[in-house]
Amino acid sequence: MTLRRRFRATGVLLTCLVLWRSGADSTARAGGADPPSDPTAISFERDVRPILKEHCFHCHGEEPRLKSGLDLRFVRTMLDGGLTGEAIVPGDRDGSFLWHRIDADEMPPGDAKLSSDQKATIAAWIDAGAPILRPEPDEIPPPGEMVLTQEDAGFWSFQPIRRPEVPRIDGDDAPLVRTPIDAFLLDRLQAEGLSFGPEADRATFIRRASMDLLGLPPTPEEVAAFLADDQPDAVERLIDRLLESPHYGERWARHWMDVAGYADSDGYTLADPVRPWAYRYRDYLIRAFNADRPWDELIVEQLAGDELVAPPYEQLGPEDLDRLIATGFLRMAPDGTADREVDPVVARNDAVAETIKVVSTAFLGLTVGCAQCHSHRYDPISHEDYFAFRALFEPALDVSDWKLPNARLISLWTDADREQAKLAAEALAQVNKERAAAINDLVNRTLEEELEAAPEELRQPLREARDLKPSDRSEEQVELLRTYPRVLVTPGNVSLYDAKAYNEITGEFAKRTAAVEPKRPPDNYVHALTEVPGKVPTTHLFLRGDPNQPAEAVDPGELTILTVATGSPDIPIDDPDLPTTGRRLAYARHLTGGEHPLVARVLVNRAWMHHFGRGLVASTGDFGFLGDRPSHPKLLDWLADDFMQEGWTLKRLHRLIMTSTAYRQASTRRPDLDAIDPENVLLGRQNVRRLEAETVRDAILAAAGTLNPEPFGPPVPVAPDEAGRIIVGKDNRDSAGRPSKADQSLGDAALRRTLYVQIRRTMPLGLTESFDPPDLSPSCPQRDSSTVAPQSLMLMNNPFVLEQSEAMADRVIASAGDAPEARVRLAWQLAFARSPDAEQVAGALDYLDRQRATLADQLKSEDDAETEADPDRLALASFCHALLCSNGFLYVD
Repeated sequence: MTLRRRFRATGVLLTCLVLWRSGADSTARAGGADPPSDPTAISFERDVRPILKEHCFHCHGEEPRLKSGLDLRFVRTMLDGGLTGEAIVPGDRDGSFLWHRIDADEMPPGDAKLSSDQKATIAAWIDAGAPILRPEPDEIPPPGEMVLTQEDAGFWSFQPIRRPEVPRIDGDDAPLVRTPIDAFLLDRLQAEGLSFGPEADRATFIRRASMDLLGLPPTPEEVAAFLADDQPDAVERLIDRLLESPHYGERWARHWMDVAGYADSDGYTLADPVRPWAYRYRDYLIRAFNADRPWDELIVEQLAGDELVAPPYEQLGPEDLDRLIATGFLRMAPDGTADREVDPVVARNDAVAETIKVVSTAFLGLTVGCAQCHSHRYDPISHEDYFAFRALFEPALDVSDWKLPNARLISLWTDADREQAKLAAEALAQVNKERAAAINDLVNRTLEEELEAAPEELRQPLREARDLKPSDRSEEQVELLRTYPRVLVTPGNVSLYDAKAYNEITGEFAKRTAAVEPKRPPDNYVHALTEVPGKVPTTHLFLRGDPNQPAEAVDPGELTILTVATGSPDIPIDDPDLPTTGRRLAYARHLTGGEHPLVARVLVNRAWMHHFGRGLVASTGDFGFLGDRPSHPKLLDWLADDFMQEGWTLKRLHRLIMTSTAYRQASTRRPDLDAIDPENVLLGRQNVRRLEAETVRDAILAAAGTLNPEPFGPPVPVAPDEAGRIIVGKDNRDSAGRPSKADQSLGDAALRRTLYVQIRRTMPLGLTESFDPPDLSPSCPQRDSSTVAPQSLMLMNNPFVLEQSEAMADRVIASAGDAPEARVRLAWQLAFARSPDAEQVAGALDYLDRQRATLADQLKSEDDAETEADPDRLALASFCHALLCSNGFLYVD
């Protein structure tokens, strides 16, 4: 029994990995010096052990067999040494064998070497006498067993969430405190002699708020109404109006789809099969966000919705149907198990491993997947921890009894649908039977006609030879048929004998088939994850993560480090009160019970990132040792606790953030702030943010007035065009995969929000590819945001952008009339949600005049149909194109 299991079995909580027994000689063995009294002094636990864990523990401590017999997990085991003797001589680096191996880059082996700073730390520690912070245990845990230190257990993100007191802000800054958020931020700013910046003007604020909550720019009418609203609660009412828009759910569902790794295809191989029913999960998210469903409920549904619904999954009501659809979250990872060209064992294991990565980064903010092959090099997550976590999901993702993707689909047909399908199938079978009989009659008539052409004495022998299998024919019969081959008439070739009669038969039955087929209800499935009732697989630890090397069995459970503060959750092996094992349901309820140290922190931090461009923890998907530390830990904990205490509602969190003074600030840089906080970590101003890939396309459509607002439903397909660019359109490739010149137009469907455009892992939409779309390998907890030349080149040359620029010009002409200044002002408002000043109007009018003249000259010199084009319209389209390509359009301040 491992150390971890012993603690689980007895229910003892870990305050560190081992319950130390203070040995009288422990300090002496570690260098003969007392533990350092200076908390900043160098020590093994705080400074050296993390380096050795990253580079050396894999061979010297975390595997059951020690290389060279050397255990580097403790100072006393270094002093005991291995096959070559003691590893260190406290106070003497030159006499320490470990140092010589490290200094010569012989340890660790391979390409990954210690940095110069890491080497300097180890050298200084040895020279200081190899000090430790506390006595080490008399009994050293065997190699391969989990070792947690007080430093591990004391890491900030593993601590319970405690609601701190809201700081009191006095003096001139007191009126700036609109919400508790302002108090926490001002407390830090004041400590640096700073305060908030000026408030953004109203036009800037409404565009910021609209883009944040809807992902769409406000209309000129909405801007005008907000600018004219002089009531003190104008901001609050604006935010409430935006939160009630159906576009809100579309915007924030897209954010979570990144985290879930949403795709409309399986990925894994270049074949990239389409997932035709995955869109139901996307639609579920939109409905859930719009309804402000509490996130504790959404977490339970996404991890274990099927365990809340009694099988068989038939005659489902809306609530149960949503619970099944929600488990699509666990089906979003790449899945290549349907491909016959891949190793099925490897593909299955990869599908499970990728799902674990999605779940752990989404809800825990930890890179649990790094422990698949060996204990995590940085975070206190053991190899066994990984497989205990995997055991939570194995009853539904059982590699030993795997279900292919299509076998996991759940039909939504009702009893009436099934009965109708049965009747339609019987009717179709009857039509096919009669068709076959009619063609056989034609074959028989044709045969008789062909036999008439042969001598009478050969007709019966020919008939007998024809009716035999080729392998059963004698040489004489083969020769006879070679002489009279036309008697070999069959249903497959009878059309060559009497094309007219054959076409009459097939035409008649094609009509009858077409009349029957619509009677079959259309397919209707849910892309879900379920367990097989009564099936309880055993999870085995895989040596070095290799599924072909199963080792000891592992029970389901939480990561050990997360049980230190809150205790181990009660995860059943097989819940007797449920038809399923109940593992995922128990774990989901553990996550949402209000005591978990990570879930609420991760969720509120992610929401904060989307409002400020940077999370309070900048590494939104990694709250571990390699992740960033929180810039405002007390604010993060206050928000996490408030989020849980107030019902896990995201819309309330939006209101809290967006009504704060911090959020309302202008993004203007200030010398005093830049001198102290150039990266704006303290939030003494708002951040300028670039629109995400999908929002760029949506905003272009909105400005052009062509956006199709149709919600929900199957995705709009993508395909390569003649030039190989991936566009929204019909796939017209031939059997060899070559695009043809056939029409790819989808009409208004091609103008829907990008959220509804098919997401193919192997075919990212060309228009968005330059703007850092989510990396779906397997999911995207945080997007990059780059500024590179291809973005400008794409906007300048992309046919879609050029078409929408013309559509925007037509919209401006229709609304603003013939007056050039009115056109300029409306185009400016559509692009930037604000009015241009006099200088900007003058510059735009000058541009239009020069462009109109140039285009008029060009048109006169052309002698084709294009000479009838309107230079005024084309000049305006060019102006609109320039606006859509500008930073003012692409960025929100």
